[in-house]
Amino acid sequence: MRRLLLAAASSAVMAAAQNAPALAQSTAQTASQTPAQTAAPDEPVYRLGQINATAQAAAGTPVGGSVLSSEDIARFNRERLDRALDLLPGVSIATTRGPRNERYVTVRGYDRFQVPLYLDGVQLYLPADNRFDLGRFLTGDLAEIQVAKGYASVLDGPGGLGGSINLVSRKPTRELEGELRTGINLDATGAFSGYLTSASAGTKQERFYVQGGIAKVEQNFFRLSDDYKPTANENGGRREGSDSRDWRVNAKFGITPNDTDEYSFNVLKQNGSKGAPLHTDDPASSQTMRYWKWPEWAVQNLSFNSRTQLGEKSYVKTRLFHSTFDNKLDSYDDRRYVRQSTSRAFTSIYDDRAYGGGVELGTDLIPRNTLKGAVHVRRDEHEEFQTLYAPRFREPNQKSVEDTYSVALENTFHATGAVDVVTGASYDWRDLRKAQDWDGTNTGRFVNYPTKDMDAFNWQGAVIWRTSATGETHASVSSRTRFPTLFERFSSRFGGAVSNPGLKPERAINYEIGASEQVFGNTRLEGAVFVNDLTDAIQQVNILYNGQSVTQNRNVGSGFDRGFELSARALLSEWLEIGGNYTLLVRTLDAVGTPEPKPTGTPTHKLFAYADIQPVEALHVVPSLEVSSNRWTSNSAQTVYYRTGAYALANLKVSYEIVKGVEAEAVVRNITDRNYQLMDGYPEEGRSFYLGARYQF
Repeated sequence: MRRLLLAAASSAVMAAAQNAPALAQSTAQTASQTPAQTAAPDEPVYRLGQINATAQAAAGTPVGGSVLSSEDIARFNRERLDRALDLLPGVSIATTRGPRNERYVTVRGYDRFQVPLYLDGVQLYLPADNRFDLGRFLTGDLAEIQVAKGYASVLDGPGGLGGSINLVSRKPTRELEGELRTGINLDATGAFSGYLTSASAGTKQERFYVQGGIAKVEQNFFRLSDDYKPTANENGGRREGSDSRDWRVNAKFGITPNDTDEYSFNVLKQNGSKGAPLHTDDPASSQTMRYWKWPEWAVQNLSFNSRTQLGEKSYVKTRLFHSTFDNKLDSYDDRRYVRQSTSRAFTSIYDDRAYGGGVELGTDLIPRNTLKGAVHVRRDEHEEFQTLYAPRFREPNQKSVEDTYSVALENTFHATGAVDVVTGASYDWRDLRKAQDWDGTNTGRFVNYPTKDMDAFNWQGAVIWRTSATGETHASVSSRTRFPTLFERFSSRFGGAVSNPGLKPERAINYEIGASEQVFGNTRLEGAVFVNDLTDAIQQVNILYNGQSVTQNRNVGSGFDRGFELSARALLSEWLEIGGNYTLLVRTLDAVGTPEPKPTGTPTHKLFAYADIQPVEALHVVPSLEVSSNRWTSNSAQTVYYRTGAYALANLKVSYEIVKGVEAEAVVRNITDRNYQLMDGYPEEGRSFYLGARYQF
């Protein structure tokens, strides 16, 4: 049956390609690039920080995936990671339920738990719950963003059930280079709502390089659309609790003793704070536990990457890292966020650390084969406590420790000069050393959860056929697992849930067929059809425990998703480029619950289109359009599911190069002031403006 569905979906893609006009292309380079399009060696991309690129058609691009360049991030003014990723086919922006005020994306229906996030090849993982807020990550210092979809190489380490996202930093290419950028944001009335500023500089010498940067973004508020209808919780205009502040510094020092070897030391520090808007429609009595603020959200990553050539046909790559995550959450008694004196007020502190590394060895010693092996070792330590205020009590620190390991092997058989066959397998396992909690009272005791280890075997394969100097066709299948987090296994959710130490890993088998070709000279067309089969999906279910109705995470769900992506980019003349992408995603969820749960957070149809008009050499006018169909969401109690979130957002950017290297920018976002929401009770921003300048040297 699944084979028939896959064949039917493939036929639908072929028919669409033959009968429909070219639907705009991704602003990214995709895996269908050919060697003729491989990035030049002097491009400012930190190659040591890329995820594994064995299964690819061009350097740095995973098979079936996409790469978003820094030029396109700047072209569409996407200063935050979630907004940048939304430019890509197969990727949809989303927001969380409740007062966490977190932004994330889905990749072909897979969420942030199933698609790991990397920084220069080092996985960023929160040991407690892995709920990264992508809206906190800034993009100004990135050279590119790699997105693997469905097929993520086993060499990159554990996880990767639905793909991966890798943030690749810059690397200098000249003796002295840099960039300064600054700008302000205005709401629909012209009122000042925030600003951004960034600076970076680097130098490349004969045997070493240095790169550094700093960025800061502040949002005092965002304004809702004028079409928003006020409620008792939100009167419209400036959205309450929508403030945020983020800053980021990074530095890199690399040694290049010869033409093949490289050794690099890297540091990144990012800190932020944010408010938490209330649900617009829930009764006030149900939101008394939601008066939250996040005064600290900090990530720090130290890493060492290296590549050493071993003879003419072999190499070894190493990666060592130490990461920390500090998080503070304040819960208040009142909407003014000044009083903490009742039982619902608390301060929660997370102090997380991770350290480990990996070694990858590759060789071409076997004729017509490239064989690679990798070993990854990682330790995650989570420490937390709460201060309660009625009566005042500081819990003792609770600690959880777990180790994760992975051993992987991948081989590329060069069947012909145009055909590669890639096979890979890995064995991952996780040892839970300690899982500790406090029973929540000032006269309580430690709770030591039973420790249960888990393991998984993964496999994958791909065939890549370079059909011409500019074209490529590929097919892939990948079977990967995802281990549950500590939160999913043990969190009591403020007394509303019970633990499940025996929770099993989720597993998915992902299928894809894709192709690309350069046609009509300056037009590139690309497409892919995919099917995802998810089993042992983790889901909250309602149960009775000691006579009380609570929830528990169990492996009771499954999903079957299918769809296709089409993209195009065309240089129609010296002064006009057009492009964009379209995604169809049909999701089926088989899960337990009353009412029956729906696959929330993803639209069925998604379109991005743009034009880059250059009437004179110094002037660029870039209109763009973002279209999304509605998506499933539910009320806070998850008793009603309904569809919301359909929108068509028109945007416009105008930039003018005043003198060489100095550029002025003006942007209008959501020109029509569309009122829409991606999650029940959390409306998005209305019309807004940006005015800025950029200096490059």
